[in-house]
Order: sequence, then C-alpha cells, then structure tokens
Amino acid sequence: MPIPIVDSHIHLFPNSHLLSLACNLIHPIISDSTKPLYLRGFIFIETDRISSVEESSPGWQHVLDEVALLARIVRGEPIDGDQHRYVDRPPCLGIALGSGARWCCLIGEIRGVRYLVQDKPSGVMLQPEFIDGLKWLGRKQLTFDLGVDARQGGLWQLREAVEMMERVYEGVDEKDQVVMVINYLCKPNLRLPFASPESTTTHRGFLEWKTLVTAMVRYPKAYMKLSGGFSELPSLSPAPEPDIKFLVERLHPWTDAVFDAFGPDRVMFGSDWPVCNLGGGGNDATWRRWRTVVEGILERRGLSEEQRLGVWGKVALKAYGIEIEGL
Repeated sequence: MPIPIVDSHIHLFPNSHLLSLACNLIHPIISDSTKPLYLRGFIFIETDRISSVEESSPGWQHVLDEVALLARIVRGEPIDGDQHRYVDRPPCLGIALGSGARWCCLIGEIRGVRYLVQDKPSGVMLQPEFIDGLKWLGRKQLTFDLGVDARQGGLWQLREAVEMMERVYEGVDEKDQVVMVINYLCKPNLRLPFASPESTTTHRGFLEWKTLVTAMVRYPKAYMKLSGGFSELPSLSPAPEPDIKFLVERLHPWTDAVFDAFGPDRVMFGSDWPVCNLGGGGNDATWRRWRTVVEGILERRGLSEEQRLGVWGKVALKAYGIEIEGL
C-alpha cells in the first residue's frame, strides 16, 4: 500500500506556474523506493503578506488578496486571471493564517495562526500582548506556527523563543495550552564547514542550537517540522541529481538531535514548497528531492512502519486537529 503524505507546510501564490505545480501535487507521487508514497493533502501556511496596523491602510489589501485567493482555490471557484480550474482544487486539509485570521469566516478549515518572528526585533516574542495572544489561541483550540531563524537571524531568536514558551505554558491547564508547531527545524546553520558529522556535532553553534531545541521539548504540545533544509543548505543545481546519501549524512546530526529530543511522535514532514525551490534545484525537482532526503533520514533512524506513517502524515493531523478517512 502507498504511504499517504500530509505535507504540513505549503504556500500558494497567485502566479500561474507556481499554482499549477501546487495543483499537480494532488496526483499520487510515486517514489523510487519499494514503498510508494502519495500526497494525501496539505496544510496551507500563510506567506507573511505585508500588512498594516491600520485596517484602512492599503497594506491590508495584500492580506485580503491572499485570503480571497485561498478561498477561491479551496472552493474550486476561480475567477478570470486565477489560471486554475475547478478540477485543480487542491486537497487543502487545514489552514494556518497570519494577519488575515480575522477573515477566517471566508474560508473555514482554519486550524491556526502563523506570525513570523524571524525578521522581527529582539523582544517581540516576550511582549505581554504577544504572550496573551498565544494563550488566547490555546483557549480557542488554535495552533501557532513559530518561525525563528538560527542561521541568518541568530541563536538569540531561539533563546527568546524558549523563554517565550515558558511564559506561554506556565500555569495554563493542559486543555487550554496552545499547540506550537515549530517551523524549519528552527533554520539551523546547515552551511557550517562539513568534513564529517563530527565536525558538526563539536561545533559551538551546533551545540547551542541543540541545547535550545532540546529545551523546547519540555512542553508536550510543541511539535517540530522536518522542513526548510534546502533553504539553509548550499543551493543545489537543477542537474545533475544531488547525492542524496551525502545530503542525509550532512543533515543527520541536526535531524538526529530533533528526533532524539522530540521523538518521532512529535516530528512531521513539511516541504516549505515553493520557497524550497530557491535552494533545491527548481520547480521540477525540489519537492521530490526533499521527500527522498526525508525517506533517507527516516530509514537511517530505523523508524518502525507506524512511526514513519506518523512523520509522513499522522503527526501533522494530530497537531492541527484534523481527521481524515484512512489515517
């Protein structure tokens, strides 16, 4: 039987070639392994559209455009210029919106919110309003997608995130705790000089990243996305095909740290498509390449069949509170 994939991190843009590729992902994607995989559905993640505090500002138009486009895609109701058809309606299982969350009534299937803090100044995550907002999400049974960037933003972002999580969960009943889905492995510095896995595991930057990621595990409602690798690795070319075994070897200190800390029951597959195309070799190859890399990572970890099914889809469904037939 094919292994069903739930891609926990896909963006959609109003651009014909990007949108058409996203819709092509509806169809079964067969791997080269002995266990075929296919895309069962995906979670749409907001794209950090420009907005403004003032609702009357033109900046809100970008957010509204994203919400409206997504609504048309999910409903299969394109308008002139959308360049997609009803038959292209993607299997969107859930939505994590950003600034447009207040217009969630337009779409339905809202599972949570994302607010990228990776490009925000120090202290934003610790503001009382930010903490209160995350606690409100928990009471409303909505998730929060956390995006921090250890490589370009700095490890201070992870330190602040750990302190933020402590404040968010402190004194809150388990039923009201927000599910926090951490994006991109916290964007580790995968461009460290690599001679061997040991050259990574003894590096000061890796050791602090590992310590901070491990600190996040103390909160049972925190999950990690196995995504974003191609954005942090040196860029791949469209051809020839990369050495997948080498990529798995280069990544495994970081992915081992994640699995050792969170366990496979709190790690989920995500592609970060189509942003991953920028480093993964382009539209025609990147999604397949990242899926193959993840296959190698799971094989190297020696996960059981049930654990693999979890990483490929069941963990994402649990985190976002989604039930679908057959999973």
